[in-house]
Amino acid sequence: MTNIWWGSAGFRRFDRRAGWMAACVFLLSLAVFVSAVPNGALAQSYRFGTFVVEGNQRVDNATVLSYADIAPGETVGSGALNQAFQDLMDSGLFESVELVPQGGTLLIRVQEFPTINRIAIEGNRRLDEEDLLQVVRSAPRRVFSPTQAQQDASNIVDAYESQGLLAATVTPKIIRRSENRVDLVFEVTEGRVVENQRVSFVGNRVYSDRRLRRVLETKQAGLLRAFFRNDVFVADRIEFDITVLRDFYLSRGYIDFEVLDVSTELARERNATFITFQVREGQQFRFGALSATSDLDAVDPEAYLKVAKLREGAVYSPTLLENAIERMEELATQDGLDFVRVDPRVTRNDRSQTLDIEFSIVRGERIFVERIDIEGNQTTLDRVIRRQFRTVEGDPFNPREIRAASNRIRALNYFSTVDVNSREGSAPDQVVIDVDVEEVPTGSLGAGASYSSDNGLGLALNFSERNFLGRGQILNFDLNTTSESGTSQLSFTEPALLGRDLALTLSIFNRETDNNNASFTTRSTGAQARLGFPTGRFSRLSTSYTFLSQDLGELSANNSPILQAERGSRTKSSIGYTWTYDTRNRGIDRNAGVLLQFGQEFAGVGGDVEYIRTQGTAIAQRRFRNEDYTVRAVFEAGNVTGLGDYITTVNDRFFLSSSQLRGFDFRGMGPRDLDAVAQDPLAGNNFVSARFEFGFPIGLVEDAGISGGLFLDVGSVWGLDNTNGAGGVDSVDDGFNLRSSIGLSIFWETALGPLVFNFSEAIKSESYDKTRSFDVTVSTRF
Repeated sequence: MTNIWWGSAGFRRFDRRAGWMAACVFLLSLAVFVSAVPNGALAQSYRFGTFVVEGNQRVDNATVLSYADIAPGETVGSGALNQAFQDLMDSGLFESVELVPQGGTLLIRVQEFPTINRIAIEGNRRLDEEDLLQVVRSAPRRVFSPTQAQQDASNIVDAYESQGLLAATVTPKIIRRSENRVDLVFEVTEGRVVENQRVSFVGNRVYSDRRLRRVLETKQAGLLRAFFRNDVFVADRIEFDITVLRDFYLSRGYIDFEVLDVSTELARERNATFITFQVREGQQFRFGALSATSDLDAVDPEAYLKVAKLREGAVYSPTLLENAIERMEELATQDGLDFVRVDPRVTRNDRSQTLDIEFSIVRGERIFVERIDIEGNQTTLDRVIRRQFRTVEGDPFNPREIRAASNRIRALNYFSTVDVNSREGSAPDQVVIDVDVEEVPTGSLGAGASYSSDNGLGLALNFSERNFLGRGQILNFDLNTTSESGTSQLSFTEPALLGRDLALTLSIFNRETDNNNASFTTRSTGAQARLGFPTGRFSRLSTSYTFLSQDLGELSANNSPILQAERGSRTKSSIGYTWTYDTRNRGIDRNAGVLLQFGQEFAGVGGDVEYIRTQGTAIAQRRFRNEDYTVRAVFEAGNVTGLGDYITTVNDRFFLSSSQLRGFDFRGMGPRDLDAVAQDPLAGNNFVSARFEFGFPIGLVEDAGISGGLFLDVGSVWGLDNTNGAGGVDSVDDGFNLRSSIGLSIFWETALGPLVFNFSEAIKSESYDKTRSFDVTVSTRF
């Protein structure tokens, strides 16, 4: 075997034995060369007996030497000195380090980082300096760290990006001061706001882009973008949008729905984004055959299937399925059966697009809740969180109930994050529930303005605390004044009286009206206590006691004798109840729902006022055409009947507001004394109102939150106990005279508050009625 190698004379051939001889000659020559070179030329070793530290002011010598980590008398090489240099620099205490060997002495010369004298932010216009300083971790009187300053600059950039200012840049700079101090200044270049110029979808067939945009937290900039804040690009909002989009489709039976991709393109000018969601909807599935099975002797499957309250053919929804399982497991608990679990077994039928559900009622593992550990709550008391659990220590462990408790804790809106997890306890049959929360502010103080055609321009002051003293209680104070009325109220609510689902509300109030389409004034000052509790999954009962003083004043000879007879002050002491049943957005069909409300008030439990007041409301609504259109019918009626010889007053009787019967002024219709000079509205003992509405989108401005509606309103107010007017009984019209109106509504949902514009035309009215062709209502807070 021969090898070929490159030499100065070209290719040469030699055998293996010649190669070994050449290698030996090379190694021998190298050894002679190394021995001839002085030792210090290749490696230097040191031995220090003395250490001198210079330049340190705040850091003591011992600390410097501890970072260097070189022992006296220890032999060290260049590598050890380099490591000592790196350790000193990595300590974050020194701006520069120099190691100078001087024989047996090592001189360590350092320059400490300066301390921060003050921190300032310059160039910011859109965000307040106080808000930006919240994300800065550097602080005055602390050691300046370039690394931390860069991180602070990045945090400020993130704050700007959250407001849609993607072009913002932040540069940290220092200004040297005396005594090794610096001013840390963050120079901000904000750039322009990056708006979501277009939010579009690819792959959607069932629901339009317009309908899906209403689901998202991210909004598309519209014609009236100055009133919105959600039309700026926020990257963190995209993940939330994906979640709510998935929930939207799943709750409507599209079990195969996927968000395949989300692409975000930035315009060349870096002032706009174009967001595209690529989705796959799949087919809509409905509930198919429903059945229940069980091997437990104490369980009647048919009885359990009955309480599930599911209907074959209904659109499938995970929420409906979870509610059914919850009801079945509650029945097991009522029957005294522990550890019973309901496992749904789903059979998919692609041809019929149905899901057959078999509820298997089985005996679960014997696992108990050992304890519930709560962390992260600084203000909120443990018991406020703990009462959201239907499970206590020692109860059987039910994963579904733990998930439900987690949702109830989130629904409190006291926390930005809620994590509820389970882990094994002290034994295999024990489970520990860990609850980790992060609190958010729950109080607010605000001033506001409002305007309505009924009351004119008004000012408002509000203070609210939703988690008073961390006890989950609600404290609220409202003060509202307009040119025609004034209201002030202080209320306190305990949502879990005695640790149960009993909501107790105590309030004191004062209400005054001055004129308001009448030539008299009214005042009511009093207090009320309400106690509410659930009576079913969709129903609730509220009981109340009210005590107040009523006053009717500023009357003259121009007013009707009926009002003059009611003049003066009276006290009212009453008890009452209100029952409410509401399935809107919560029933089996989420596109249809009803609200039923019925209440009565019994005055005469002391005081001067004695009557029975009855009032009811029924609302039915349905959305169709992919939920873009809504039809709604609202029916209201009421009656007040005096007890014994008591004659009702204008403070007891009913008026119809302009929202109950559009096209008419507030107090603009109903019984009147036609021979009285003032012809004031007298109100009536009875009223009835029916409103029929059709809501529809307005395509050109739908991204601005504007939609439209058509309405037909019908109603009447009638009936008086005293009809002896200025011209006798013949001068008073208190009969049942039906009024009606038609019109167009424009609804505008803005960040400032909801605006409603009504254009009305009264099509049936009496000659003395006061009509109104246009009204607008707007409320805002600032």
